[in-house]
Amino acid sequence: MKIGKNNFKTVLFFTAPALIIYTLIVFIPIIWSSVYSLFDWNGIGSMKFVGFNNFVRLFTRDREFLPALGHTVIYTVAQIVLQVFVGLLLAFLLSSIPKLRSFFQTLYYVPVVISSVAICQIFEKLMSLQPLGLINSILGAINPAWYDIKWLTDVNLCLGSAAFVEGYKYMAMYMVIFYAALLSVPDDLTEAAKIDGANGFRIAWNVKIPYIRHVIVANCVLVLNGSLRAYDIPYLLTGGGPGNCAQLLSPYMYKQAFSSMKYGYGSAVAVMIVLISLVFATVFRRIFERED
Repeated sequence: MKIGKNNFKTVLFFTAPALIIYTLIVFIPIIWSSVYSLFDWNGIGSMKFVGFNNFVRLFTRDREFLPALGHTVIYTVAQIVLQVFVGLLLAFLLSSIPKLRSFFQTLYYVPVVISSVAICQIFEKLMSLQPLGLINSILGAINPAWYDIKWLTDVNLCLGSAAFVEGYKYMAMYMVIFYAALLSVPDDLTEAAKIDGANGFRIAWNVKIPYIRHVIVANCVLVLNGSLRAYDIPYLLTGGGPGNCAQLLSPYMYKQAFSSMKYGYGSAVAVMIVLISLVFATVFRRIFERED
């Protein structure tokens, strides 16, 4: 469909503010970071051009970047499972509740509106050892050996604990999106499936999920990009964990740029985060578009 000259001006008038703001807070910082990544600069003195040496150093001499990248990938997969698929399950459960639906929807959504600092404080108390937190108290009543589980200081558990807390906080946001998508499924489809003898699981798997497939893909991409840039909850809960076992790319970028005063090197890490986000999102969408 062709857009007339007057319609084009109208569209431009309404989209221009959003485009200007998006350019100022997204595109221009990316361009600046890309330029800074080619320099050795401490933020104060003169800038020394080093080309792509910062990127070469990331993959050859930096002992923290690749582990942080691996932790970020694991963290991202965990968030897709917790936020998207658990959120989808909650949406199905919510749509099947005949009464008190608004009450449970509000109850599920409470963690989303609570600040990350408050959520981390709550889970620090729940997972603490001194004094004994609620989680270990319940587990210890089942097995005394579970009284001493170090959720936030064990190198094998701290990353998973941080991933669980972030997934718990945001899964209800995607539950609401999925719930709205499920309401858009035509009743004719579900009625036809019931006539054919399909039970509730078959209707959900063969009718509703395929119908909201694109919503699932869109949410996966949103969670994917957000998790690759995760910062607040992992940092507040673990500070990177003992031995950097829970260090992700975004806290590592902050550490290099602002703690170590290596703005050029930190910018190189930031550029890599952008590139990895674009690559993962593009590959993810291409896979589902090909299946379509």
